[in-house]
Formats: sequence, structure tokens, C-alpha cells
Amino acid sequence: MNHRARKRFGQNFLQDRSVIDRIVDAVGPPDGHPVVEIGPGLAALTLPLLAVHSRLDVIELDRDLVARLRRRELDGLHVHEGDALDTDYSALAVTLAGSATDASSHSDGAGRLRLVGNLPYNIGTPLLIKLARQHSAVSSLHVMLQREVVERMVASPGSKHWGRLSVILSSVFSVTQLFDVAPESFDPQPKVWSAVARLVPRPDIPDAATLDRLERVTRLAFANRRKTLRNNFKGVLEAETLHQAGVDPGLRAERLELSQFHALARLLPEAEDGN
Repeated sequence: MNHRARKRFGQNFLQDRSVIDRIVDAVGPPDGHPVVEIGPGLAALTLPLLAVHSRLDVIELDRDLVARLRRRELDGLHVHEGDALDTDYSALAVTLAGSATDASSHSDGAGRLRLVGNLPYNIGTPLLIKLARQHSAVSSLHVMLQREVVERMVASPGSKHWGRLSVILSSVFSVTQLFDVAPESFDPQPKVWSAVARLVPRPDIPDAATLDRLERVTRLAFANRRKTLRNNFKGVLEAETLHQAGVDPGLRAERLELSQFHALARLLPEAEDGN
């Protein structure tokens, strides 16, 4: 291996062929929606994906890896140099909408992307929040992250993993934990286990304004997990307002159901000064 993994990019290169094959199988065969890989790295997942899909677009931040991919001149591979966190996925979906070979399969929603990637640990959560905001551009999402993060993604109310990420993602996506991945599957080896998850947009996603309020509500509710809702919402939503929403102000945030967070989001006052 000629490329040294860079800590600032959170690079841990997948090298276990059995894991790679399971991810490719999970993504599935072509269905008319463009496939986009986030963080192709050394192309361990890229090449098997390209063997299944006639076109593959990849987003890579590391300039050395971008140059390495472009030098290979692989048919069907389109390399986009840039930061996945700065990418406008809605605009990319529009750009790639005409690239699918089976135009008839777009009848269920033109201009949506099938996203896949072994995500750098340092961008996983903010990227998922961004994609929740741009869900109309997503057909499906298959990602590998720290197992702890995936456990928060699929958590249920009342569990220790139920938190801000759980609420936001479960409001937008149906999330499934597919399988775990051992540290030995990477080079260099991370210190923690990873897991692969599938996210598919729900049919009943709240509108953009509600999602914005939901982000604010969860930020407040989980600001201090040890405190009650009465304390965390002090000065924003009073105890009487919480009662009116069917929420016990003496509870902690992890005890609330998803529907209760949505109810609180609807009651949240307008943000001031853009906050």
C-alpha cells in the first residue's frame, strides 16, 4: 500500500473482501438511480461496485487519492473532488438524473441518489444530519460507521442510546443495522468495532419547517441527559406547555416517544436572530 492513511481525514481503509461483498450485495443491482460512493479511498469498495453498476460517481476529499483514482481511467467512474460535508446532494441528484440507463425506473422519484460509503468516523454524524435535511435527494443510503453510532441510529425510546441522532434520523428514515465489522477488517485498524446500516426515506417525513424545529427541540431536550425536561426547556417551553403537549416535565428526554418530540417541535417558539 503506497498511500499512508491520514488521521485528519479519518482514514481507515476497508480491506476485508467478505465485508466488501456484503456491502455490495446490500446496495443491490442497478435500479435506475445513480450510485454515489462517499469516500472511495483506495477503491476497495469502488471496484466491486463498478463491476455491478455501469456508472459510479465518487466524492473524495484527499487530493492524492483523487489523482490516484483519475490515473486509473476506469470506464464509468466519475470522480468529484470535494468534502462530503460541503456537497449539495440535491444539486448532485439533479445533475446525475440523466445518467441512469433505465429511465423507466425513475417513475418512483426522479433525481434521487443511492449513497454508499465507509464514512470517516469524524464526519459520520454531521453528514447524516445533513442528508436528513436533503432527504428528497436520497433513494437509499448504505453506510459503515462506528458501531456505537449505528446503535444510536437504530435506538428505541427508553434505551441508553436513544438521543438526538435517533430522533432526527427515525423521523426521516427507516434505519436498519445490517451487520457488524471487526477492527481487523481495516488498515490501519480502528480501536472500535464498526457496523453497516441501511437508511431508506420514510413515506411520512415531516416538512422542512418541522424538521428545523425538531433539531432545536432535540438540542434542548438532550442538552443535559441527567436533567429533566422541565430544566432543559426552562425559559423556552414552560412546564404547563409541556403538560398540554402530553409530556411529563419531570421526565428525562430519553423517555419520550418520537411522536412526543414532534408535538414539542410544533409548540416551539420561532427562533430569534437565526438561532
